[in-house]
Amino acid sequence: MNKITSFIKNEPVLFAAGVLGIFSVCVVRPEPLFCLKAIDFGTISILFSLMIVIKAFQSQNYLDFIATRFLSFCKTERSLYFLLTYLVFFSSMFVTNDVALLTFVPISLLIFSRINMLSLKLIVLETLAANLGSCITPMGNPQNLYLFSYYNFSAPSFFKLTVTIALPSLFILALMIFFITKKTNKPLELNTSELGPENSLELKFDFRTVLYIIDFIICLLAVFHVINYLYMLIFTMVVMLLSNFRLFKKVDYSLLLTFAFLFIFTKTLSTVSVFSDFINSMLSTPFKSYITAILSSQVISNVPAALLLSEFTENGDMILLGVNVGGLGTLIASMASVISFKLYNNSSEAKTAQGKKYFGIFTLYNVILLLVLGVAVYALNYYL
Repeated sequence: MNKITSFIKNEPVLFAAGVLGIFSVCVVRPEPLFCLKAIDFGTISILFSLMIVIKAFQSQNYLDFIATRFLSFCKTERSLYFLLTYLVFFSSMFVTNDVALLTFVPISLLIFSRINMLSLKLIVLETLAANLGSCITPMGNPQNLYLFSYYNFSAPSFFKLTVTIALPSLFILALMIFFITKKTNKPLELNTSELGPENSLELKFDFRTVLYIIDFIICLLAVFHVINYLYMLIFTMVVMLLSNFRLFKKVDYSLLLTFAFLFIFTKTLSTVSVFSDFINSMLSTPFKSYITAILSSQVISNVPAALLLSEFTENGDMILLGVNVGGLGTLIASMASVISFKLYNNSSEAKTAQGKKYFGIFTLYNVILLLVLGVAVYALNYYL
């Protein structure tokens, strides 16, 4: 019983997806091969390959190296905020929002503890930056990867949409940093050697690095439909077996299983006319699709929302924009937000009186940004 409780606590999204998938199949009772046909193995294969090649780059400390080298340029608190926030923003476009936060939040917590400053607002900003930066590319987050494939977006049409999130986001994040550091923009003297030996890194370049770069390029070609995902998967498997087979243990298989269960759940529901008619009525216009995608993300998170709503509408533009903007708002709207919350909650700062305000400040910043960006993104796409 304790193991089941622990599993539900550690993997709530996977548990919920599994229950929904199994329950829907038991109720609807589709044909035997229905479940296999419902799963988009192309999306899951690309997601798996990207996850393992990013883990490969992580194992060589590339992001840590970049962060610690750039720190020497920070002379004020404001410049430190800008550096760490925008490092997360731009890196999340390529290594996903989860990985960006798993890399930079611990670094940020360590830096701020050494200079005796509260990191709470920075961690919230980094979370916002990860969710917003990852919106811009197909491989930035799981929902983009899926929707890019499902709606067969061309690269120009995809980036034409996501740039309407990127430009306002860059501007709003800058305004927030200026506002937060308005009264506390004191000079800093940072010495990266004080951050510990693990942060005094030398960049290694060997045959594995070359293989990882080639593999990442092949993954991108598969994302943009240039090569078949099966060739990419085979190449990735061979590269990882030859270079570092231990990386297979670091893949987030729970996310892959979550996708599989959600594919089954959404495809099964689409065969139920009553539910299908209800969802279709909520997606009957572009505006309704946009609002429904945002609101459903607040409750069930943006990845499940993307998988569910895409089954019932051809209006991929508004679903893409809605689930990405909808990653703001509640803590569960994006699983990346949950990751940064857990990382911060495990820090010593979280135990202080100020640290206990994290949830309130996170919610305040997210709701304000959701309202401002939600209106701005829709207006830009409506009038342009």
